[in-house]
Amino acid sequence: MSESHESPLIEVRNLKKWFPVNSGMLSATTSHVRAVDGVNLSVSKGETLGIVGESGCGKTTLGRVIMGLIPITDGSIIYDGENIREMKNRDIRKKMQIVFQDPGGSMNPRMSIRSIVGEPLQVNGFADGAELTQRVASLLDSVGMKREHMNRFPHEFSGGQKQRIALARALSLDPEFILLDEPTSALDVSVQAQVLNLLSEIQRERNLTFIFITHDLAVVRHISDRVAVMYLGKIVELADSEEIYRNPRHSYTRALISAIPISNPKIPRNENFLEGDVPSPVDPPPGCAFGRRVNHPEWARSVEMDLSLREVSPGHWVQPCPCCTDDSGEN
Repeated sequence: MSESHESPLIEVRNLKKWFPVNSGMLSATTSHVRAVDGVNLSVSKGETLGIVGESGCGKTTLGRVIMGLIPITDGSIIYDGENIREMKNRDIRKKMQIVFQDPGGSMNPRMSIRSIVGEPLQVNGFADGAELTQRVASLLDSVGMKREHMNRFPHEFSGGQKQRIALARALSLDPEFILLDEPTSALDVSVQAQVLNLLSEIQRERNLTFIFITHDLAVVRHISDRVAVMYLGKIVELADSEEIYRNPRHSYTRALISAIPISNPKIPRNENFLEGDVPSPVDPPPGCAFGRRVNHPEWARSVEMDLSLREVSPGHWVQPCPCCTDDSGEN
C-alpha cells in the first residue's frame, strides 16, 4: 500500500518475527511467540512515524528487527532501495542508529562521556586524539551539554542528561535514521518536554528520519507526523497524527486515546475502557484478536475475513472487521 507521497527511506513488507518455544532445553520447537506478525509500513525521508500500543504488543521487537539487532523470521526490510539483509552491518550502523529507553544501561559506567560519545568515531576510523575531543565537544553542544562534561562519568548525570548523551552518541556518525525506543518514558514531564523539543530541533537541522516507539499517546501526538497503532504483533490503524486523534476508527485506538490523562477533570470525555486480557501471542485467536479479547458478539464473522489494512480515507488505514470498525465490508 502507498502511505505517503514522499519517497520512502524504510519499507517494511509482511515482516514477521516469531520466537520458538521449546518444551525443554533439548526438545523440539512446539510453538512460536508471534511477536511481530505480518507488519507492512513505510517511513518517508524526514518523517517521524510513531508506533504505539500496550506493553507486549510487539512494538519494541519490531524496532529491533528493523535495526538488525535480531534476525527476521520472514518478510523484508528495504532501506533506501536496498534489502537490509544484504547490507553490511557497518554500513547499517553508519546510516541507522538507536536510542534506548534506559540510556544509562547502554553506557559503560567505567568510561568517560568523551569515550562513550566518541567510541563510534574511533571504531570507524573517523577521528582520534585532539580531533576526537573537538568532535565530541561539538556533539555535546548540539544536544545542550557542555564541553566540560566530557571528562565525567555516567553516574554523575540525571536521566534527562543521560538521554542527551545517548542522542549525541547516536548522532556521531551523522546517520539518516534514528529509532527512538521509549526515550522519554523514564523522565518526568518537564524533562520529557525538553527532550522532545530537542529531538524536533535536531530533526529539522539534520533532516533526520525517526521512528518513535512509545506507549504514551500524548507524547507521540506531540512529535509524530503519522501514528501506527499496534496490537498483538499487527498494525490495526495507521494515519496522520492529528487525523488519528480526531477520528480514530478502530476500537482499540479509541480505547488508548480515552486513557490519555487530561488536566481538567470537568471536561467531558468518551470513556472506552480496555476490557479483558491480551490474548497470548503463542496461540493468538483467529480473526480479530481485539474483538476476541472483549468478547464482541460479531467476532466470529471476522474469522473468515481478510483483515489486511484498508484505506478508509486518504492516508488513513485501518484493519477492517465487524468487531472494531464501521468499515468492515465483507470481502
